[in-house]
Amino acid sequence: MLGAVTDQSNTKTILKRMYAAEAEYLLAGGPGNADFEPLAEHFSSEVVLHQAEALPYGGIWRGHADLERFFAAMSGTWAVFEFVEQELVATDEDTGTAVVLTQVRARSRATGRELEFPILQTITIRDDRIAEVRPFYWDTAAIAAACTPEQATPHR
Repeated sequence: MLGAVTDQSNTKTILKRMYAAEAEYLLAGGPGNADFEPLAEHFSSEVVLHQAEALPYGGIWRGHADLERFFAAMSGTWAVFEFVEQELVATDEDTGTAVVLTQVRARSRATGRELEFPILQTITIRDDRIAEVRPFYWDTAAIAAACTPEQATPHR
């Protein structure tokens, strides 16, 4: 059974607060340097985050402890990960689902390569907390390649 869902204006408020807490967390140094609790409070204790397997931080992350490990993996992958533009595309009050389109500018920590790419996320909100996040990337191969150092070719 679903918990209480929210209307679009409340959904927008919940997401704005979470994104602001995420930005504060990362500006304060992120994993290992900043307190995760002010960000975690925006998520259900049973939150599920699905990341594409082809990414360096791919997999399913469950609960606050996994979410904190996910942020550590993201911070280890990206020197810069900036939300350039975000749009709340749609909400469904019956399911508590929001669709968010985000344009990202990022720089790989391993290679220094920069790229820009869109992410479309479905975010499920229950009882005023984020319960599930499913980001969809247009080109996971390009993102993974930007994060992978080129191997030197041996001279013969």
